[in-house]
Amino acid sequence: MLKKVVMIGVITLLILGVPLMGNAFAQTPAATVPTADTGDTAFMLVSAALVLLMTPGLAFFYGGFVRSRNILNTLMMSFVLMAIVGVTWILWGYSLAFAPGLPFIGGLQWLGLNGVGLEITNYLKGSNPAEVVSYAGTIPHQAFMIYQAMFAIITPALISGAIVERMSFRAYSLFVLLWSTFVYAPLAHMVWAKGGFLGLYGGLGALDFAGGTVVHISSGVSALVAAIVLGPRKTHPDRLSPPHNVPFILLGAALLWFGWFGFNAGSALSAASGTSGNVVTNLATTAFVATNTAAAAAALMWLILEAVLRSKPTAVGAATGAVAGLVGITPAAGFVTPLSAILVGFVTAFVCFYAVSFKHKLQIDDALDTYPVHGVGGTVGAILTAIFATTQVNGGGKDGVLRGNLGELGVELAAIAVAYVIAGVGTWIILKIIDVTVGLRVKEEAELQGLDINEHGEEGYNSEFGDSPIQTRNPFSSTEH
Repeated sequence: MLKKVVMIGVITLLILGVPLMGNAFAQTPAATVPTADTGDTAFMLVSAALVLLMTPGLAFFYGGFVRSRNILNTLMMSFVLMAIVGVTWILWGYSLAFAPGLPFIGGLQWLGLNGVGLEITNYLKGSNPAEVVSYAGTIPHQAFMIYQAMFAIITPALISGAIVERMSFRAYSLFVLLWSTFVYAPLAHMVWAKGGFLGLYGGLGALDFAGGTVVHISSGVSALVAAIVLGPRKTHPDRLSPPHNVPFILLGAALLWFGWFGFNAGSALSAASGTSGNVVTNLATTAFVATNTAAAAAALMWLILEAVLRSKPTAVGAATGAVAGLVGITPAAGFVTPLSAILVGFVTAFVCFYAVSFKHKLQIDDALDTYPVHGVGGTVGAILTAIFATTQVNGGGKDGVLRGNLGELGVELAAIAVAYVIAGVGTWIILKIIDVTVGLRVKEEAELQGLDINEHGEEGYNSEFGDSPIQTRNPFSSTEH
């Protein structure tokens, strides 16, 4: 019986195996299909993770500045972006930002990532300019998509610094949903997408390596408009509190500095080397070095200004200066030399330092200086990019003013103006719509009591560490007073 079972099994395997073996022997070599470069792909996925880390870094940076009764609400204004944009970018954001379409907005063909897979090339075929067939020719399309998602997440989170401690969480969530769709996506398309009105792929040729206009100018200008439309806090300017947790500020700045390497170096979209004429180039390395150099120079400049003008350099100043330098170098990182990066850091910190002071004189309640650091810093960085850019660093870019290309300054100024108009007008319209529908601000008593308990039903600290008066225990009673 056992022999019969074994024999039937062997015959069955032979019958089933012959066709399979025949197919195997009959196969002809398949046409060569381009495959992703594993090194570049790993580099881009790590860079995407670093950029995502910047969002909780920003949360701690902002959170340290506010009063302890609003710490959780401030943290949530950054964290919630990972949820909202993490979904909307897949559904429609990426298509509107990067699909071939009009000069001012992308098409709808990539909604829900339809047609966005693991292909590395030819997904841009059929649109102008014809020679551009992919955004990054060595990594999967989805790797490029998710990297860009991290930029879309952190950009509206930057705006929260201007409106903390008074905007309702529901209104803020609706605002970032609309803003990321109708302000960020068009600007990203115009600067970075194929056929975009302002960019290098068939547009005016504005240089923005990692987001001076798309990220920092757009968020900074929107923050200023939001602060004006929303109005000042009830305690502004007479009863403002100092930062409640300076270590949080330093922690947040450190995480931002660390994550910014993915932000800028990752924008090279490859870890590979290339050539520009007779010069060997590696844009990832160039951007990495420029990023660290500008941040260090800006932090140093800020500390010097504080020491000379205010007698004492501060930890908050060091953190703010570093962030200003990181903002300033963002558009220039892949186009300038290390020495130019030092000048970018120095100049950006100098201008932002005085912009912060000037904002206080105007008494605009941009609570955490979002416009003076990101709006002004992004503007200065874009202008300095037009001055210091060189094709010796990036053959795919352009020479700047110091290399004889005076026209590039005009191109950058035009891009800056477009970003200001779209961000400013778009933000004003969105806020007005929200104000007449769900309302923008929390009630006055909720603002004075704190947004943590009123908006989220929880507190960041117990009463021992909070803003409430210190409770003392009566040694002769079991109750507290």
